Amino acid sequence: MKAAIIMGSTSDLAKVEPAIEILKSKNIEVKVRCLSAHRASKQLSEFIEEINNDGTEVIITAAGMAAALPGVVAAQTVIPVIGVPLSGSVLDGQDALYSIVQMPPGIPVATVAINGSKNAAWLALEIMAVKHDEIREMLLQERKSMQESALKANEEIIAKYE
Repeated sequence: MKAAIIMGSTSDLAKVEPAIEILKSKNIEVKVRCLSAHRASKQLSEFIEEINNDGTEVIITAAGMAAALPGVVAAQTVIPVIGVPLSGSVLDGQDALYSIVQMPPGIPVATVAINGSKNAAWLALEIMAVKHDEIREMLLQERKSMQESALKANEEIIAKYE
């Protein structure tokens, strides 16, 4: 079970690390690269070709400002691509969000919230769960645990204010 994470700049790493940690904690092999769509386009294409042929099942891309990276990646693969728009410009990530969600028909990029790398990892796991029953079961257990935590918090609020 393999995933790839590509960021456009090393300044994006702190916002991407939560996704890396989630995937690795679930025993997913993760290849992480810093390859700008603008400054390292040849190397980006070479990496996409590599993961097109090595069993990678999903690609998470993270970029800010013009955020070309997710679309450039999606144009070179049929592996599902998840885009994470990043804040950092004067538009605080809105520019990246609009760039990623406005892909042309036939070249989709699933998009999560600005700086939403955690949800990108969870979405990647859901995509892989279609094929891997063990991931599906783990996700169902995670959801059950979330529900139990939410209900416990509710009980604590009731006990405190009633």
